[in-house]
Amino acid sequence: MGEVPGPLVGPAEIMDMLGVSRSRFRQIVMHPRFPRPFQTLQAGSVWLRSDVERYIAEYRQPRPTADDDE
Repeated sequence: MGEVPGPLVGPAEIMDMLGVSRSRFRQIVMHPRFPRPFQTLQAGSVWLRSDVERYIAEYRQPRPTADDDE
């Protein structure tokens, strides 16, 4: 395989980035707009961080902050 074009993230990192549980993560990655894994290894899939960040910017609604409760 050639050079990796940037940092990689696995399921745990993506769950943190999205602020979701494992079951919700599994639903999200099945969505057609979620990026395809960069590579699937024996231990699981990994994604390019930039692809996941782009998905979040385009398709995820911002979460309300504590200040928004007022």
